[in-house]
Amino acid sequence: MPTADEQDGHKIIARNKRARHDYQIIDAWEAGIVLTGTEVKSLRDGKANLTDSYGILNDGEVFLLNLHISPYEQGNRFNHEPTRTRKLLMHRKEIRKLIGAVERQGLTLVPLEMYFKRGVAKVTLALGKGKKLHDKRADEKKREDQRDMARAVRAR
Repeated sequence: MPTADEQDGHKIIARNKRARHDYQIIDAWEAGIVLTGTEVKSLRDGKANLTDSYGILNDGEVFLLNLHISPYEQGNRFNHEPTRTRKLLMHRKEIRKLIGAVERQGLTLVPLEMYFKRGVAKVTLALGKGKKLHDKRADEKKREDQRDMARAVRAR
């Protein structure tokens, strides 16, 4: 039986769980990724890690750095470099918005999740503002309070 994500045509490959903890997410976009054959095969096996990756803008193009895709086991000499810089495919209008936000406001491009949509690898790229330690603590406290309230309601 397919999961809810698979019914929408999405098959999640990897999620960046630290992103929402370390950054306040302002806006998000979907982008395609330029990949080689062995990278796609490795992604189909679910071997990707988004944890330390981030996006940069260079000459009106968007690139994803430090995305780790493990080498494909049967790839022999045609295998790819695991953490190479990968180009992201976005509309020019979206890229202009990103350029303005990153350069003027000092925001960061953070990948939130990677998935297959109708057989094509996509990444959700978000604009994030780094959280300070006290912001992280406040979020943690708020989450704990909500859990406590939910437990109290269930106990009644």
